[in-house]
Amino acid sequence: MLFELTHGTLAVLAISLLGAAYVRGYSGFGFSAIFIASAALVTNPLPLIPVVFACEILMTVFQARGIRGHVDWRRVGALLGGAAIALPFSVWGILSMGSETVRIAVSVMVLAMSLVLLSGWTLTRRIGAPGHIGVGVLAGAFNGAGVGGLPAAAFMTAQPMTPAAFRSTMIVFLTGLDLMTLPLLWRGGLVTWDTALGLAMAFPILGLGIWLGSRRFTATSPEGFRRFTIYLLMTLAALGLLRTLL
Repeated sequence: MLFELTHGTLAVLAISLLGAAYVRGYSGFGFSAIFIASAALVTNPLPLIPVVFACEILMTVFQARGIRGHVDWRRVGALLGGAAIALPFSVWGILSMGSETVRIAVSVMVLAMSLVLLSGWTLTRRIGAPGHIGVGVLAGAFNGAGVGGLPAAAFMTAQPMTPAAFRSTMIVFLTGLDLMTLPLLWRGGLVTWDTALGLAMAFPILGLGIWLGSRRFTATSPEGFRRFTIYLLMTLAALGLLRTLL
């Protein structure tokens, strides 16, 4: 059985995967956080993190044509430069934790960044490369637990960006972040044959979720849906904490 999970757990994860892919197709972020927070409710999410990153990369292939002209490449470069500084320490830290500690860490990170996103925090002046590098460091520190996109999403939400630019820039940044993180996870022993099998099983679910989410993005403003995504993340994180602590 894949990752020694029961059929019931795999069914829950498949539903979570479809919902997370739909959110990614719509808003450009939230896939990893939603899926990992959901997984933390039913199992140790750590072995699933490489599968999630591989899924993120695959989904970018699905979306590449529609985002190409909207990416802010300077932001992406600065964010990835900062992330590269923190990633080795982040991955080492998460691999050193026990399964229950990982679940608590994921839930706390998701809950904290969801509150920042929900607060409506805005920046009053233009932020240059140093600020983006700093946020990249924070994203790299979070990405050992698979939720590195949330700090970057909070930071870019606080700046004036069109929905298309926000969505496209987040997609490319997350892809680069995952490409840097996967080799570190492989060295830590988390990338196995089960990772490849999990990606193969996820492929049709990802395609359906991305297609549905992308269709919705072209039809309506993403602001209301982004708020829904944040509430969903907060709920999942709170449930994960309650499950672990009670």
